[in-house]
Amino acid sequence: MRTGATAGLGALFSGLPQGWVGSAYADDSPESPDMKFGMIALTDCSSIVVAHEKGLFKKYGINSTVSKGASWAAIRDSLNNGDIQATHMLLGMPIASTMGLGGAPKKPMIVPWIINRNGQAITLANTFKGKVADDPKALKPFVDEAKAKGNPLTFAMTFPPGTHAMWMRYYLAAGGINPGDAAGAGADVALITVPPPQMVANMKVGKMDGFCVGEPWNAKTIAEEIGYTSIATQGIWKDHPEKVCAFTEEYAAKNPKTVKAVLKALHEASVWLDKMENREEQANIVSAATYINCPPEAILGRLQGKYNMGDGRKFKDPNYMIFSDRNCNYPQAKYAKWWLTQLRRWGFVDGAPDYEGVAKQVMRSDIYEEAMKEIGYVHGGVDVKPETLFDGVTFDPTTDLEAYAASFAVKTLKA
Repeated sequence: MRTGATAGLGALFSGLPQGWVGSAYADDSPESPDMKFGMIALTDCSSIVVAHEKGLFKKYGINSTVSKGASWAAIRDSLNNGDIQATHMLLGMPIASTMGLGGAPKKPMIVPWIINRNGQAITLANTFKGKVADDPKALKPFVDEAKAKGNPLTFAMTFPPGTHAMWMRYYLAAGGINPGDAAGAGADVALITVPPPQMVANMKVGKMDGFCVGEPWNAKTIAEEIGYTSIATQGIWKDHPEKVCAFTEEYAAKNPKTVKAVLKALHEASVWLDKMENREEQANIVSAATYINCPPEAILGRLQGKYNMGDGRKFKDPNYMIFSDRNCNYPQAKYAKWWLTQLRRWGFVDGAPDYEGVAKQVMRSDIYEEAMKEIGYVHGGVDVKPETLFDGVTFDPTTDLEAYAASFAVKTLKA
């Protein structure tokens, strides 16, 4: 039997949408609480791993499991077929997948969250120690000599349209070295794809002369006395975007509250990660066999900004890997636009891509802003400031992007 009080409450809430009845607030629980997250064995998987291990996903209604992928291609395919629902991913991958580039099936993906900035590196074999430091122009005579002998030098990255590929291409080209187009045409070197955890072993047996990858594999190469760091990627572009948390567009459209719950948990994990006093614990957590499978000491040094480059150079870098600071997580459209200029520069696309359209489709700042508003976090908002990279060339996202892509001396544009 309804009392007068409960009848009054029923009348009060009778005009509200379903989900509000019996509560003063909408039901913001995830539509799909059971989620599997993908990750690759790299230090920058940390926010996903920490959100899982410290119960932050659970706090926001997500029953999480974390699955380590063998390669970026395997991670992409797992996301596409629904084996995983969200993943640690190279920034260039959702862009390439949305456009159907690089042999990938065309499957729209979204980026509502940038996981980290900085903290990758370019490693060279000991052959070049004392001859090439952080200037790729010093590498060019060795490249030219090897090419003339019919045995080009070999460099590795982790996925053709991914971040490590673009840092390696940008580095080589700044030294006057052509890495070739998407198919390798016009190349002065061989550019191969190797999964991150396999970089060290491949260099050890002499299969490559250099590579670009995330940590801890650069530091581990030095520890095993196989190679040395030429330059950290923050030395190429300070505070560059790196990994993202990606979803398929289809999944995000069907599960908006689930996606926002993930972002809220990642926010808490990321704030925790950027407290330097937590970085030792971070290294201990992510070093586990189920994640990176690497000694924690190989991870910790560079997380603290302590860079031993392996060739006598040692310094404290203030621009170490960050997960939350400096508006790190906002999915800036300008980053997708820069990526599209590089895909254009290297012949991944025929003709001008839809810079504005693709950036808007992939980089979902609207979802990020909604999620942060719901937890009361004040972010730094949209950033359209120009960025100047280590070769002195400035990228301005508000100007002619086709002109920028065509402005480089070393390029393989396709009409």
